[in-house]
Formats: sequence, C-alpha cells, structure tokens
Amino acid sequence: MTLESLDGLVLVGAGRMGGALLDGWLENGLPPDKLTVIDPAPAPQVVERSKLHGFFLTPDSFKVSQAAIVVIAVKPQIFSDVLTNLCDLVGAQTLALSIAAGKTIADLENGLGHVGAVVRAMPNTPAAISRGVSVLVANSMLSQDQRFVASQLMSAVGTVEWIEDETLMDAVTALSGSGPAYVFHLTECLIKAGIAAGLDAGLSARLAAETVAGSGALITQSAETPERLRKNVTSPGGTTEAALKVLMSSAGLEELMIRAVLAAKQRGRELAG
Repeated sequence: MTLESLDGLVLVGAGRMGGALLDGWLENGLPPDKLTVIDPAPAPQVVERSKLHGFFLTPDSFKVSQAAIVVIAVKPQIFSDVLTNLCDLVGAQTLALSIAAGKTIADLENGLGHVGAVVRAMPNTPAAISRGVSVLVANSMLSQDQRFVASQLMSAVGTVEWIEDETLMDAVTALSGSGPAYVFHLTECLIKAGIAAGLDAGLSARLAAETVAGSGALITQSAETPERLRKNVTSPGGTTEAALKVLMSSAGLEELMIRAVLAAKQRGRELAG
C-alpha cells in the first residue's frame, strides 16, 4: 500500500505540523480526492492549497463520513474536546494516528472510544522542510499494513523510527522533540561568541548558521560517528583543541546537555500526569 493508493484519509488540524504533513503528502503523490482536512479556522495558505489541489476542506467533522485513516494534529490543550467530535469517523478498521504532544495511546483510545489500531507519533519542527524525524509507537491492534501506512504518512516529512515501549516517549520528546530548540540555542551562543571575539553581528550570524547547518548535514551523510568527526577536525595543540578543553571540562557541554534532556523528560512525565 502506498500514499497513491490510500483511501479515506482525514487530517484533523492543519496548523504548523499538520500543514507540513499536508504538503508532504501532496508532494509524495497522495490523490487530493482521497483527502479531507478538518480545521475550523484554517490559515489562508491552507485555503489556497485546497483551491489549488482540490481536497475537501471543512470546519467540522459532521460533514465527513467514516474514514480509513484519521490523523490528529491538534494542540494538546484542545485534544480531548476535538476527540469527542471525531467518534463517528472512527470504525473498528480505522487507523487513528496522533501527533499531539504528551497524549498517550490510552488517551486516544479512550477519547475516541476506539478499539482498533492506534499510533502515537512524535515529530519535530524540521518537518516543516521535510527534514524532521518522527518516532512512532502503536497499540497491539496495529497490522503490518497499517504500520507501513503510518510510516509512509510520517516519512513524508522526514525520517521515521519505531519504538515498542511507549514509556520511552518522554525520552524521545526530550531528545528529538525538544532537540531543535537546543540546536537553535547553540547557534545563538555561537553568534554571541563570534561577536565577543570581534566579528560584526551579521557576519557572526551567517557563519554560525552555516556552520551548524553544514555540520548537521555532514553528520547525517558521513559514515563516521560524531565522535570521529570531532576528532578529525581537532589538531593536537591547535585552536579547536583549545576550545574543546573548555566545552569538555567537568562542568562542560556534555553534563549540561544530559541535565537538560533529563529535565525535559521529567517535565514530560509531569505534564502527562
């Protein structure tokens, strides 16, 4: 089964992440006549996409019949209220996939009254440029075909990983879900460091951004580990080694990053109740 052969796909919520998924599906061959988007206040660009591609855009679920796949891309704060309006769309054979942060498989099953296949996904913001990474976990009702479909749906905005233990989702969220913010902050710090070293703000910003972007691309495209890549660029007694001695000190970047990820993980557990 491919995106081209999907039938009865409903996207609930076309905000930043839902909109990225929508674009990815259309670019990867999903027939617009097989797609329905439910959004009570769609952004102008979503309305334009609907006019351009011809998928059905509606403000509520009452105009939609039962779906083969329902993808729920709404904010966690309105998750429960939204689910109560979707129960009629979901049948025993429906695949329900949620990208609402912090909402568990049980939350989705209970909110929909659903006894069928459920997938919980955690994408991250680079999905906006199809460079995201999504981690998926499912209940026991998921078939192999549905697992493949879920992978296809999320791979439209980047790479996909599966886990079998839902309790790991707090760690996933802390690492890859929140991770882009850590990288953005690192870039902010590099810019400020460049300015402190004497560069003007514009040049420092351009150098920092391209350095982070290029280094990230090298990590994903190289067969070598990040550790090996670091060592490759570190000459004994050189400038890079001098900087790394500071970053790798006993109170350095590694310790701070571990503390940061563990703090995010703990907060995720607290928010989940």
